[in-house]
Amino acid sequence: MTDQVKHLDLLFEDWFLDYASYVITDRAIPNIFDGLKPVQRRILHAMKDLDDGRYNKVANLVGNTMKYHPHGDASIYHAMVNLGQKNLLIDTQGNWGDPVTGDPAAAARYIEARLNPFALEVVFNPQLTPWQLSYDGRNKEPVSLPVKFPLLLSSGIEGIAVGMSTKILPHNFNELIESSINYLKGKDFDLFPDFSGGGIADVSNYNLGVRGSRVRVRAKIDIIKKNLLEITEIPYGTTTSSLIDSIVAANDKGKIKISKIDDNTARKVSIEVFLSKGSDPEKVIQQLYAFTDCEASISPLACVIHDNKPIFTDVKDILRRSTDQTRNLLQKELEIKKKQLLEKWHHKTLEKIFIEKNIYESIKRCTTNEDIYSTIERKLVPFKKSLKRPIIRDDVIKLTEIRIKRISKYDSNKARDVLSNIEEEISSVEKSLSDMTKYSIQFFKNIKKKYGKSFPRKTTLETFDNVQVDQIVRTNLKLFFDKQGYIGTGLKEGEFGGVCSPIDVILFIRSDGTYKIIKATEKYYAGGKILYAGRFVKNDTSIVFNILYQDIDSLSYYLKRFTIKSLIREKEYRLFSLGRIIFFSTDPNPKVKIKLAPSKGLRKKVFDVNFKDFSVKGQSAQGNLITKKSILKIERIINKDSKNSQPSEDTTSETKFVQESLFSKGR
Repeated sequence: MTDQVKHLDLLFEDWFLDYASYVITDRAIPNIFDGLKPVQRRILHAMKDLDDGRYNKVANLVGNTMKYHPHGDASIYHAMVNLGQKNLLIDTQGNWGDPVTGDPAAAARYIEARLNPFALEVVFNPQLTPWQLSYDGRNKEPVSLPVKFPLLLSSGIEGIAVGMSTKILPHNFNELIESSINYLKGKDFDLFPDFSGGGIADVSNYNLGVRGSRVRVRAKIDIIKKNLLEITEIPYGTTTSSLIDSIVAANDKGKIKISKIDDNTARKVSIEVFLSKGSDPEKVIQQLYAFTDCEASISPLACVIHDNKPIFTDVKDILRRSTDQTRNLLQKELEIKKKQLLEKWHHKTLEKIFIEKNIYESIKRCTTNEDIYSTIERKLVPFKKSLKRPIIRDDVIKLTEIRIKRISKYDSNKARDVLSNIEEEISSVEKSLSDMTKYSIQFFKNIKKKYGKSFPRKTTLETFDNVQVDQIVRTNLKLFFDKQGYIGTGLKEGEFGGVCSPIDVILFIRSDGTYKIIKATEKYYAGGKILYAGRFVKNDTSIVFNILYQDIDSLSYYLKRFTIKSLIREKEYRLFSLGRIIFFSTDPNPKVKIKLAPSKGLRKKVFDVNFKDFSVKGQSAQGNLITKKSILKIERIINKDSKNSQPSEDTTSETKFVQESLFSKGR
């Protein structure tokens, strides 16, 4: 009994590993040679089972696929709709939805499908298909289909397994064929994605689709007139609905400004974006790329199943392997065809000898089948040298099955022509077998000639620079802060902190010397008495902060001039250990008059301080000691040249005075 005990954690370890292996190899990751996931392979096999040239209800096709696929009709239906929407292997009829608009397909009982001529020509060959038993052992299903085309690269595929995923982007049909031809010729080739929704792609970092590569795709936006833009192509992975939602959301957040958006999409994408009065169309286009789904970044990852194991590779390697497989399959097809032609020639030659040499006359006196067979074999001995293989008993039996009517109407000249044609076919096949590279190239050319016109390139390849967000964002939000300690662009009153954009970072400083940077938001509780709030730019030294503060421990007063270059968002900092700011200004060179409280032995009660006389230091510096005496009052000295000037609404210059009583209370 003890030998049968197994710890539960070990069972989970084994079971999870089995499950992970199953999901990777039998559900999520495609085979490198036929480019199909198991469910897709089973769908195509089931469709071939029922193929009679006419459309079948998708419900029937799904039901037939369930003989091979153990995961239910819903997964089969969705996989079949995905295959049909790619317009590569399946000829569809009815409402199959639209991947561009995001509209779903109709129910399986309403739509129909059949295999198209391209699929019938390049995907199937029972003689070259490796077979296995289905999950219940009642049927046979293909291990992989003998696909003679880089199907995986043409259709593209995505899959998520346990701890592993794949994302192979679609490529252009004709370009794949040209690349295969170049590879067969020993030439180099390039491969770049081509998306069904069109758009503009920057493939400078595509790097053959390996892990870590990236493709940027943009919508095609045309300027119709000064206040109207039209989106006619959208990025891969988006829909017109999601694109419009992202534009509306960006407008609501103030990142862009539009007056209206209309979706006129029918057979082609047409989204009209109406601009606000005075907007610059070129700038709005850049804003759409920066803040909406009009630009998408795609990270491909070429992971495939090879020899029943997942491997990471690149699109060139996939195409080379696919092309080599196509050549091998074509060679096997030719070898099978040659064997069939030789058999046909053999039987036609035996038939000709049997009839023209009147061998059938010699079996009239035979009384048993064995006598008949032996007589024919003996009579054929003189002709063995003219044959291409030995005569077997089955050959003799077939001769005895020739009808008398056919013998009586036998035409030697016609038989000779038939044999001649067969010999010419054999010669042609042997010639093709002697140069499989040439034959394979011709095969690809024929495929392109027959089907290539239906697959023009839709995505334009361009190299575009990164959008400088800080240059195109709309800086039109007004920042306020109030006495209750709130900061935000959604406040309607309080002290004005300047203008900012939705992507800006806001710096605020409290009267106790603490400060922090936060993301621009509608309303944020900063707490305490706020002396300053404004837009923060990293490494910007244009704003000089001028403060007078009193140290709580020593009661001494310090002057400090500083700039703030770099901070971590949401982390709180201090300008000094403990104390209170009694004067704050962001004017370039403020001057103040300081009046000291009367005290014994005090000679100079009033003196001026010009901040210009002190150096600008970092925010962590202690500052310069001004006085150890108690300050009674601080007055701002206004320069003559700025006496009558009024600060504009968007200026960051401000001055704050804090009553000394905040410190003296309780002392």
